Amino acid sequence: MLDEAFHGGRRYWALVAVWAVLILVGIAAYGHQLSVGLGVTGMSRNVSWGLYIAQFTFMVGVAASAVMVALPFYLHDYRAFSRTVVLGEILAVSSVIVCITFVTVDLGRPMRVFNLFLHPTPHSVLFFDIVVLFGYLILNVLIGGVTFDAERKGAPPPTWIKPVIYLSIPWAVSIHTVTAFLYAGLVARPYWMTAIMAPRFLAGAFASGPALVILLALVLRRFTSYDVGKRAIQTLAVIVTYALVINEFFVLCELFTGLYSHVPEHGLTLQYLYLGLQGHAGMVPWMWANVAVSLACIALLVNPSVRRRHGLLAAVSAAVIFAIWIQKGVSLTIAGFEPSPFGTVTSYVPTLTELGVIVGVYALGLMVLTVLVRIVVNVREQHQALPVTRAGATPSPVGKGD
Repeated sequence: MLDEAFHGGRRYWALVAVWAVLILVGIAAYGHQLSVGLGVTGMSRNVSWGLYIAQFTFMVGVAASAVMVALPFYLHDYRAFSRTVVLGEILAVSSVIVCITFVTVDLGRPMRVFNLFLHPTPHSVLFFDIVVLFGYLILNVLIGGVTFDAERKGAPPPTWIKPVIYLSIPWAVSIHTVTAFLYAGLVARPYWMTAIMAPRFLAGAFASGPALVILLALVLRRFTSYDVGKRAIQTLAVIVTYALVINEFFVLCELFTGLYSHVPEHGLTLQYLYLGLQGHAGMVPWMWANVAVSLACIALLVNPSVRRRHGLLAAVSAAVIFAIWIQKGVSLTIAGFEPSPFGTVTSYVPTLTELGVIVGVYALGLMVLTVLVRIVVNVREQHQALPVTRAGATPSPVGKGD
């Protein structure tokens, strides 16, 4: 089945070539960081988590969001997601690979990742975060491989895979919950120390992840014969709508708590984000862009006619991803350090080396996603081209989307 990755048209190979070039850019940037040290990044003693951890946080949410496709299909037999669930699984696999890579580049020396397993520290939340990430990767590779291979053979999946599938559903929630605990457990960072950090993380994940699945489904529908069905796309759009509304409600809760309670540390961070502080206003345009984009997306998505127009839905889905990325991939991590516990602000500006590494890591994830999608599409096309199925074969639970 893996040999299907080598069968594709010119568009496919052109896309693979683009990702390969960007991966090389990332390798070159990381080689420079590896030889010189993390001093080539914009991070410092005062801002020790930068864009690497911010992107890790965002992508963990994308990986966890696969549960929003798997749960209705496997637990509630929602047949409309029959063609969508495999997209969620391969998106989870590629996202977790990106997450683990971001953690690796942030640690400075890649061998330090092995120390997390060679010298486990159960009192460390980071140890549990890496454990659940690797576990989630194994679960999705196993589930996706077994169920899709069964479909390719025209047979039902083996019964032993069902408990594994059921295990993956709470596991998906756990990976983003543990990531939220990484932030919420730090006493010296008042902006992060909130009880709703985990729910807020999950709400954002359940908005951005399904939005990305929508984009992927629409791209496949446009350029290949793979069609998840209109009903699946509409259901995903509804999920994005509710999750985005809940996410923004949590943001308002944070704003009320920080401003109405007059907690100095929390209030100063919000001032830094939305108004600027001590002459530092680099985050202000990002935050107001987030407000404008989020409100616009909610106003559009609550309208059913917008969700039915696929061109407009694709644009809104991309905007949702952008809005959640600003919250998790830009502002959240930096705002935890600004201002410092001493009330001072230290500018953090990512360097070209950091940006090069980030581009390379994302390109790696997109390469994995592209190859896996190519395999799925090729196998699907071959399966549809068969004139008859084997006698007595039982159809796989993965069928047509509509």
